[in-house]
Amino acid sequence: MDLSNIKPAAGSVRDNIRLGRGQGSGKGGTSGKGHKGAKSRSGNTRKKGFEGGQMPIQRRLPKFGFKNINRVEYKAINLDDLQELSNKHNVSSIDVDTLIQFGLVAKHDLVKILGRGELALKLEVKAHSFSKKAIEIIEAKGGSTVKL
Repeated sequence: MDLSNIKPAAGSVRDNIRLGRGQGSGKGGTSGKGHKGAKSRSGNTRKKGFEGGQMPIQRRLPKFGFKNINRVEYKAINLDDLQELSNKHNVSSIDVDTLIQFGLVAKHDLVKILGRGELALKLEVKAHSFSKKAIEIIEAKGGSTVKL
């Protein structure tokens, strides 16, 4: 085998149909577009959501709710997740970089520590936010919380 006898797979390459090249071609006249109407004309595109003149679904359905532009979205990490992390990887200081390293949060997530679960050891935890219960439990075990 060499470069001179390489061909595409059989049936993978097809010739373009040449439209509007006379009646004898079979695709002359209307070029396969039927007679008249918007779809036969050049530059035809329908509006997004157009349903043939019927009232489109985005106008039939009512508007409701709103998006709060000031909302701060946190990634929630519970105390039992921190306990599991410290058991598995033997860490006593947990910050956002540690959580990213072990795949619990993504690079640009804001982290909030929540109070579900128990802690069996003293931890130093650094995060963007803490719940009151989480702070109580961490400090009761002699650990510390640092808000970033």
